[in-house]
Amino acid sequence: MRVAVVDIGTNSTRLLVAEAGDGAPRELERESIVTRLGEGVDANGRLGEEPQRRVFEVLAGYAQAIERHGAERRTAVMTSAVRDAANGGEFADAVRERFRLDGRTLSGDEEARLTFLGATAARDEDGALLVIDIGGGSTELVIGRRGEVGFHVSTQAGVVRHSERHLHGDPPRRDEIEALARDARAIVDAALPGARPAAAVAVAGTATQLASVDLALEPYDAARTEGHVLTQERIAQLRDELAALPLAERRAVRGMHPDRAPTIVAGAIILGQVLDAFALGEVEVSDHDILWGVAMDAAT
Repeated sequence: MRVAVVDIGTNSTRLLVAEAGDGAPRELERESIVTRLGEGVDANGRLGEEPQRRVFEVLAGYAQAIERHGAERRTAVMTSAVRDAANGGEFADAVRERFRLDGRTLSGDEEARLTFLGATAARDEDGALLVIDIGGGSTELVIGRRGEVGFHVSTQAGVVRHSERHLHGDPPRRDEIEALARDARAIVDAALPGARPAAAVAVAGTATQLASVDLALEPYDAARTEGHVLTQERIAQLRDELAALPLAERRAVRGMHPDRAPTIVAGAIILGQVLDAFALGEVEVSDHDILWGVAMDAAT
């Protein structure tokens, strides 16, 4: 079945068109555009007019791609920013009515299940696995084994939320970086389960961008970032190197998508804090995330 999935996140709006059925989806088209829907939500509690306009503009373009591929099922999922905003319901209604998408705002339970489903679709391992999904407004931590979720939590640590909350200097000051790290660690520690998996996979923009910078990819190549391993030491090095640069220079770093540069420092800090909290020395990067999970779910 040909499925189109739009993921409207706090930081980016993404599209996947794929053939989905048994097993892992076969991607036909995939796009990701930073729209920062969650801009200001942490402080104001509402989705702003300009962020919504940016998302609607991107959705109009995606609608053309969905029509071109003749997708049989057309789904949009919305996560942290829409869940948290007082006007999130109005925004979700507009997405459904204006773009002919079967749109829904995911609960934390649904987001965890679908993220884990996508992240493990192409994997075959017996041991417990931690899936880390760092988003703009939240970080999802999911532990499971052989496709079954055993633990999950949606934490209020996100790259847009924490950049706005802590990183005000350009480049950010050391005390700002330390404050962000303390905040993120406290949030993660409060959510920790008793289980300690021996391996982790990180999905979504922070992980793939760090891998892209580590590999100095230009242009971005998902085939090369898939399965790339980032050690704790290397994440810390990348964090420090990127944090030392003014935003204009950070945008120009080889392997960095310019639109990801404003939030990559917060992302590296959060990822490092999660790994440290779980006493893990490394993480594997994957592009197989909630988009895959939603596509597989929609095809059943």
